[in-house]
Amino acid sequence: MAEAAGEEATLEYTPTWIVAAVCSLIVLISLLAERFLHYLGKTFKRKNQKPLYEAILKVKEELMLLGFISLLLTVFQGKIQETCIRPGWTHYMLPCEKEEGPATAGEVAPTKEHFGTTSQIIGRIGRRLLSEGAEGGVEICREKGKVPLMSLEAIHQLHIFIFVLAITHVVFSVLTMLLGGAKIHRWKQWEDAIQKDTAENGPKKVTVVHNSEFIRKHFKGFGKDSRILSWLQSFFKQFYGSVGKSDYTTMRLGFIMTHCRGNLKFDFHKYMLRVLESDFKKVVGISWYLWVFVVIFLLLNVNGWHTYFWISFIPLLLLLAVGTKLEHVIAQLAQDVAEKHSAIEGDLIVRPSDDHFWFGRPRIVLFLIHFILFQNAFEIAFFFWILTTYGFSSCIMGKVVFIVPRLVIGVIIQLLCSYSTLPLYAIVTQMGSSYKKEIFNEHVQQGVLGWAQKVKMKKGFKKSNTANGSTSTAESAGPSVKIEMMKRAAREGNDAGETIE
Repeated sequence: MAEAAGEEATLEYTPTWIVAAVCSLIVLISLLAERFLHYLGKTFKRKNQKPLYEAILKVKEELMLLGFISLLLTVFQGKIQETCIRPGWTHYMLPCEKEEGPATAGEVAPTKEHFGTTSQIIGRIGRRLLSEGAEGGVEICREKGKVPLMSLEAIHQLHIFIFVLAITHVVFSVLTMLLGGAKIHRWKQWEDAIQKDTAENGPKKVTVVHNSEFIRKHFKGFGKDSRILSWLQSFFKQFYGSVGKSDYTTMRLGFIMTHCRGNLKFDFHKYMLRVLESDFKKVVGISWYLWVFVVIFLLLNVNGWHTYFWISFIPLLLLLAVGTKLEHVIAQLAQDVAEKHSAIEGDLIVRPSDDHFWFGRPRIVLFLIHFILFQNAFEIAFFFWILTTYGFSSCIMGKVVFIVPRLVIGVIIQLLCSYSTLPLYAIVTQMGSSYKKEIFNEHVQQGVLGWAQKVKMKKGFKKSNTANGSTSTAESAGPSVKIEMMKRAAREGNDAGETIE
């Protein structure tokens, strides 16, 4: 009896040293995590890596969202327990099949496979006692001949799963960006060699288009068969040597001649890294539509469907499709040049265009990469959550023949996305019709923002002194004014070394 009373002791009968010790440990862990993110953000800010600093802020937002979810689950768990449903409703769409056994009215017999070992059951019973009024909710439903909508233990495990999912997604996103960024850094030697050759300013040579290495690698001739071969080559090329020196050199020159012709010494490699850092803050977040996918996947986790085995192929197929498309964009650039020219004066120049991308929007690729990383993180997080909660032999884990392929696919996705798809994305998406604000360095960006603020103030002053219904010159000019503003700010920031015409 004494042991039972000790197990059921509430906070008012718990020794204060235990309460203080547990609270101290929780506060210490929370402060260490917060301080780590804080100093990491300060480091990025000190090194003028503003996009990475904003990504850290995004991670803090995700943690705050998790804290709010935790609070909601804690506050409303009593209400959830008091929400009663018919016992028959609990027999449909179960992750594990229930064994038939003796059960009282309104109750369902538990199974060992579903709930785990005896020690796990005892631990869960202890956690149930943390909720005041939980037993009252069960009794209320039992008197009505019904069962609670969700047990306290199920709420607790759901909370843990959401936390594990978010942390896994952030860690996998960081790992992918670090590995991909490390490979992109290897291209710096090509950039340095190009900068050295540009400084020599030798005489222009005549280039036979079909003898160019870039054309020979990507152009397969004319006709329907050549298009099929081009797609097949694009599919296999993403697995090996996805971006070579000739690819980097040609696409770099095409970007510069299209967007900043007046600065042939433009550091294209540094620009790509800035764009990649900027995109990272979008990839690391968990958007609302990704939470919708979580709910859908949880809904489809029905016994016998092996849903998570089939779902694991979705990110793999999407990743292969994205990699193939990015490689094919390079092939299309080569085809455009080969079809229009036989020989040109100077180096080979490709023409970037949004028409090469799906629906004319290069940003769709980033959305797909975001979804792929999240879906892969979901698979891995779900595996480890089941492993630590129920054990490897649990029925919800599934058979080994379905588990091993899921893990292998997860590893393949992580490596392929890091070492091939992400570097491809970084350079190929610059082959669109427009450029990003990261084309300017921090100094020039501040000049653009300062000038934009002045224009805004002048526009407000002009509106206050004109008749109703008149429009400002900046508004009527539209995007051309913004472009001119950027060009003027870039000229003013000439000492930064990254001007455009």
